[in-house]
Amino acid sequence: MISVGDSLPDAKLIRMTDSGPEVVRLSDKLTGRKVVLVAVPAAFSGLCDQVHLPSFIRTKPQFDAKGVDEIICLAVNDPFVMKAWGESTGATEAGITLLADADGSFTREIGMNFDAPVVGLYGRSVRYAMVVEDGVVRALNTESEHGICDRTAGETLLEEI
Repeated sequence: MISVGDSLPDAKLIRMTDSGPEVVRLSDKLTGRKVVLVAVPAAFSGLCDQVHLPSFIRTKPQFDAKGVDEIICLAVNDPFVMKAWGESTGATEAGITLLADADGSFTREIGMNFDAPVVGLYGRSVRYAMVVEDGVVRALNTESEHGICDRTAGETLLEEI
């Protein structure tokens, strides 16, 4: 599992644009920048939709004031879902970037994957929030169990910066 002080591996993620899917290299987003990377188990699911992502929408101005260049929300979902989710929550309008780790390869590579067959989730990401500076993890919060969003909320991560 990725830890504070580790460099994030490069990854090819996907975002939906007006002209169709676009591959985004994670290294292009991280190099020379201070970025908050947030991952959720499933777009449109209760806690992700009503608590986790909204906590970053609410706190985006405070992250901006602390020198964060971009907040990226990542999920093992397809880019169509991520685009619709960003629009429906107001995250896109708030300036949060939503990216799809469609095949879950990045999530597996950093050791943040899990399965929850009882609710139909396979190869999904655990809930986490991290601060990354120039590709290096400076702060990392994960939840101790599924179904809660305390340590990974925007307000909590702000205290880490």
